Amino acid sequence: MEHALSPATLAELRRPRPYPAVSVLTPTHRGERGGGQDPVRLRNMVTEARKRLESDPAVTRERRADVAAHLDRALAEVDLAHAEDGLVIFAAPGEHQVWSLARPVPERVVLSDTFLTRNLVAAQAAERPFWVLSVSADRATLWSGGEDRVVQDRSGGFPLERRQENFDPERQMRTGGLPSIFSDEGTRQFLREADTAMAAVLREQPRPVYVTGEQAALSLLDEVGSVAKAAVHVPHGGLAQAGPDAVWQALRPVLEAEAHKDTTAVVRELTSARGHRTFAAGLDELWQNARDGRVRLLAVEENFRATVRDLGEHLVPAEPGDLDARDDIVDEIVEQCLETGAEVRFVPDGALGDEDGIAGVLRY
Repeated sequence: MEHALSPATLAELRRPRPYPAVSVLTPTHRGERGGGQDPVRLRNMVTEARKRLESDPAVTRERRADVAAHLDRALAEVDLAHAEDGLVIFAAPGEHQVWSLARPVPERVVLSDTFLTRNLVAAQAAERPFWVLSVSADRATLWSGGEDRVVQDRSGGFPLERRQENFDPERQMRTGGLPSIFSDEGTRQFLREADTAMAAVLREQPRPVYVTGEQAALSLLDEVGSVAKAAVHVPHGGLAQAGPDAVWQALRPVLEAEAHKDTTAVVRELTSARGHRTFAAGLDELWQNARDGRVRLLAVEENFRATVRDLGEHLVPAEPGDLDARDDIVDEIVEQCLETGAEVRFVPDGALGDEDGIAGVLRY
């Protein structure tokens, strides 16, 4: 199952497909919380997609068989033991993908000439993806981080390893030679190469960066390159050779502190916007301003969801399952704001006070 949505991947998902491009969305549960519902619900949604294919006169027999086969393959690839909060299956002639999301999605089947990506975009924004670069004198490892995990990432040629004869940090530590490792020209060159590789990754996928390593390694990386200067330093050795759990445990208190500072800054900016009459709140107001491209900063409480009907000029509350109900309107607003260059921040529930889960700062 896929997790990381890069700009290149999103562009590929959004390109037009031969009809029908099928999107199947279903909520899932982490661990045992599903109580056995998830497999049944998922099978039912895929069955619904097959029925829609059968009843659509615009779908030829050959394409129906092709897409149905890819739906079955996608279903076989789903690993509900590692489910998160939502699951999306994409299937089109000749292809399929399965995405696991750390954000709930509505039950939905869509047949179109493009895949439905707004829930992926919103989940990615909510997860606040980041990079972790772990360095030592002889190894640099890249980790892709999200809401509650890091996984090793091989973008940019990572992990990088320094090849040299007689390189034995443990022997140098015993003989008192460890400090000289980070003044060695070979180490300087190695960390310079790691910095260059990380800069290339950031050009393709810009994210906040955390760098881990011994203090001497972080100081040298800062001296020989540019990436560490804009990164958050986490002085913790041994993570270049460690597993993801160790990296996550080292990062978690730093991430929590950063999230608290970020929330405080967002609330302060919203308060300032009130005084400058550039403040907006509520689904109706933000939906209109998002479509007009006026939103500069959007703040959304992490678990805020809403189901509405769009009456053209206004959104009105609706119940899930109502005719023409849109139960992922928050994700639509998030995606629309990102499309027009707005900054989107997800904040803890209750952080926005009386603003009903969503607020923004307008450009004008």
